[in-house]
Amino acid sequence: MNEFYYTPNPHVVHELHTWNFDLLNNTLTFTTDNGVFSKRTVDFGSKTLVESVNFDKIPDGNVLDLGCGYGPMAIALAKHHPNRTFEMVDVNNLALELAVKNAEQNHVSNVLIHNSNVYENVTDKFAAIITNPPVRAGKDVVDGMISGSIDHLLPNGTLTVVLQKKQGAPSAKKLMQSLFGNCEIIKKNKGYYILESVFNG
Repeated sequence: MNEFYYTPNPHVVHELHTWNFDLLNNTLTFTTDNGVFSKRTVDFGSKTLVESVNFDKIPDGNVLDLGCGYGPMAIALAKHHPNRTFEMVDVNNLALELAVKNAEQNHVSNVLIHNSNVYENVTDKFAAIITNPPVRAGKDVVDGMISGSIDHLLPNGTLTVVLQKKQGAPSAKKLMQSLFGNCEIIKKNKGYYILESVFNG
């Protein structure tokens, strides 16, 4: 049985839940199901990332939420930044169906939602890429999400990643530093690190 949230079609017994969550001064409504990451609430890492991104530092352009799940990060940011377009991709088709539903029920239209295994179906370049990577999928997947970003960022675009210290944040910081020549820990909270690099392309 394939039940992992980072697979294309998790085999689950459906159990839909709808609940509210306050993020960036908006009360958002999310519907989730078995087979998606953090189905009961917006996880602490995603919440911390969303609250840490400084859009004043990001150039003009679209934003990519890589591994968007049911959509809490991009939907919260899209609601807060209606003049930007947020592209949301995930390998999990169930999560993407929920992301579409969640965008609709939060009246967010400045999003593009589609399937992609990491960057496989991503063609544009972005002002920012945000990701809460699926640590359980393994270090190779997480490293690929980080290293592939450099081909999909506009000049001065940012990559912002949330990871727990005990789940690879220090090694991810080293990788980002080697790729971009810079990496800043923009926030630490309860063992979560928000890492950010700027593409000086």
